[in-house]
Amino acid sequence: MWSRRSFLRATGAVGASALAVRTHGVERVVAASQAVADRSPEEAARDEFYWREIQSAYAPDRTLINLNNGHHSPSPRIVQDALKRYLDMENQDPVYYAALINRNAERVRRALAMEFGCDPEELAITRNASESLQIAQGGLDLKPGDEVITTDQDYPRMLVTWDQRTRRDHIKLTRIQFPVPSTQKDLYDRFERAITPQTRVLHFCHITNITGQLFPVRDLCRMARQRGITTIVDGAHAVAHFPYKIRDLECDFYGTSLHKWLCAPVGNGFLYVRKDTIAKTWPMQAAGAGQTADIRKFEEVGTMPAAPHAAIAEALAFHQAIGIERKAARLRYLTLRWANALKGNPRIRIHSSLEPGQTWGLALVGVDGIQASALSQFLMDKYRIIVVAIAGGAPPSQVFDFQGLRVTPNVYTTLEEIDTFVAGMQDALQNGVPGAAKA
Repeated sequence: MWSRRSFLRATGAVGASALAVRTHGVERVVAASQAVADRSPEEAARDEFYWREIQSAYAPDRTLINLNNGHHSPSPRIVQDALKRYLDMENQDPVYYAALINRNAERVRRALAMEFGCDPEELAITRNASESLQIAQGGLDLKPGDEVITTDQDYPRMLVTWDQRTRRDHIKLTRIQFPVPSTQKDLYDRFERAITPQTRVLHFCHITNITGQLFPVRDLCRMARQRGITTIVDGAHAVAHFPYKIRDLECDFYGTSLHKWLCAPVGNGFLYVRKDTIAKTWPMQAAGAGQTADIRKFEEVGTMPAAPHAAIAEALAFHQAIGIERKAARLRYLTLRWANALKGNPRIRIHSSLEPGQTWGLALVGVDGIQASALSQFLMDKYRIIVVAIAGGAPPSQVFDFQGLRVTPNVYTTLEEIDTFVAGMQDALQNGVPGAAKA
């Protein structure tokens, strides 16, 4: 009979997997993963018997088809159970139990650092990617005339934050435009051309929230470091989505959310700060002088529930039980299933690269002649499909000249749900969307 430890060893799921307190969901996933351990990730991605075990670990509303997991994803049952358990514990005596749970969060810090590739003393547990990145954006000493280079397709909240610093501190903000999909070389060249003697910060996405455009992160960070320029990387859609290690990116700051692809409870994220950068970065909320070089100074936000951070442990255990290579392959398989079914139609515009190593579970598709907002509403009204319509906004938000539906399945998404999305899109192409203005 398999023990929990032997299950975890069989699939290489170590470290934070040992943190899960209730393991019935993890054990079933690990057992299923062990059964496909001799197959490539791409072969496992097509094994519906395996993914049925993953799907059964969730409890979504199957009367709806959620293809907006890029906003935030439902958690597996074991994660929800853990969250409820910690909330109940904390509610018995909030002061006593919150302190106890928070002390145990140090294990969560170490587990996250081990899984995603950094020193635990470089990782602060936060509430989301926006908070993480705003700590970096607001914490740097910049003087009037200093330049920050970002892109028009960065996350709106981050653009608004830089716009506020331009008003407050009179820095210069430069936004790079680029086509979609783009190439690694093109993106690198655009940043390099934009750099001036006044440039102090490069701020860019690992992959964008709009099309999943992948950036040449390590190359940009190396180039910036050679010129004494700080790098801030928005990893909101990258962590637990596809394989990489933060230390290999060579950035100064890296912020992410854990309620998207890791499927942790809402209210979880982390901020990586390169060790030699911690002391010279101001925290968002004041910290004592004794904390100057302590990563924990970035976690000072006042009283908040201890339970969401503690439940990261179960989300990480579940993630490791699947394995990041299998997970990335499955997400890509689901994306290619709908993209390949639609791309032959001359009115379809896929604004994401479908090349290997460029796109996994996030892609943008538009239809010539139909506004994205109307198409999104049509799919919801007739097919009960949840997707988000993306269109260029006005300053200080994102500005671009394309639109479409962002499609983000997750590991609990079924093939039938993907095929229903295809059917809905084909219906719109063939029969139109009643009352919709042309794009």
